[in-house]
Amino acid sequence: MSTNLSERDAEVIWHPYTQMKNNMPAIPIVRGEGAYVYGEDGQRYIDAISSWWVNIHGHAHPYIANKVFAQFKKLEHMMFAGFTHSPAVELAERLLDLLPSSQKKVFYSDNGSTAVEVALKMCVQYWYNKGQARKKIIAFKNSYHGDTFGAMAVSGRSVWTAPFEGLMFDVHYIETPNRNNITQLLEEISQIHQEVACFIYEPIVQGSAGMLSYEAALLDKLMSHCSTLNVLLIQDEVFTGFGRTGKLFAANHLQQQPDFMCFSKGLTGGALPLGITSCAQYIYDMFLSDDSYKTLFHGHSFTANPLCCAAALASLDLLLTEETQQNIQRICLQHKGYMERISLHPKIKGIRCIGTILALEWETGEETSYFSKNRDKLYKYFINKGIILRPLGNVIYVLPPYCIRYDDLNYIYDVISSALEKI
Repeated sequence: MSTNLSERDAEVIWHPYTQMKNNMPAIPIVRGEGAYVYGEDGQRYIDAISSWWVNIHGHAHPYIANKVFAQFKKLEHMMFAGFTHSPAVELAERLLDLLPSSQKKVFYSDNGSTAVEVALKMCVQYWYNKGQARKKIIAFKNSYHGDTFGAMAVSGRSVWTAPFEGLMFDVHYIETPNRNNITQLLEEISQIHQEVACFIYEPIVQGSAGMLSYEAALLDKLMSHCSTLNVLLIQDEVFTGFGRTGKLFAANHLQQQPDFMCFSKGLTGGALPLGITSCAQYIYDMFLSDDSYKTLFHGHSFTANPLCCAAALASLDLLLTEETQQNIQRICLQHKGYMERISLHPKIKGIRCIGTILALEWETGEETSYFSKNRDKLYKYFINKGIILRPLGNVIYVLPPYCIRYDDLNYIYDVISSALEKI
């Protein structure tokens, strides 16, 4: 057997979102510290995308590690049907205190996709328990809510979902709102609302679509209209939650409040997998009944795992510190400064920034595409410069952990500027 980890990996591993036939060999990573990860060969990389958007405080944070270890010595796991424990209760209490006042109950799962699945099942069964057959879902075009079947079904239709056409449920897609189409969107929803169970949306920014942003005020109009028509609202904050938009949650940019919210990714600071679906009291109350058939029949073996909850509590401690909040605002300002400096470059088709999210769209002479040939060239260029960036086709985005140093972020900008001249 080979002693080379990349070769061993190639023999036994199937990687996500990867065409295994012609992909670069996987880079062996042996440890992480703060904004850096270190390869088996000693190479240091700046993790400029927070390891798929989860490591908001950086890698191997000692505070999170110590809290998880302390919990491990007390209780590592307990089934959550009929039992409870302090980390789960405390996390629910603390999170609800930070969320919009509409949110009153927490349901635990184990990742972002399942947090969305839970919300969808709650929505459909809410209407079922009321004796109404509302099953149509409204979602944005180009949306992304996860890869499990229900989450995939409410994501935008694409080559990713093509093999499963005919197996997914009824979704009515609408454009993201702008000043020109908002009236039309409101009318469109009015025409179909009696069939609709819910409207699910990524608030303010669509991550996987290429970090596409839209106005909070226009989302408020859509939310208000849906609420008036009794269309339930699922706010998917799996990506936008925990500081990414410059505020604790995208909800803090909005006046209207959702019926459901979904969380994962930054929830545990990237330490362990955990998902949360929160909901309004009236949703919960619709499942309270002497009729056992009105129970929400959903659960996971690792629901509310104590170690994951301990990691989330530690991550929340760090997030709310003055130092982290200052770092978030510093990253926001650095991003805006770079955007102003580079926005007129002829190779930039578009540039957008919201909070700690910066996205640059490369001009390729073609439509923006996840399968742009530039993607692999850009990825390799940044890797060779010691930076982990994972382009969404010809869209480069920078989404750093909040602990990233000022100089390291400027280095990332300099390398992007260099790539604009060379690729």
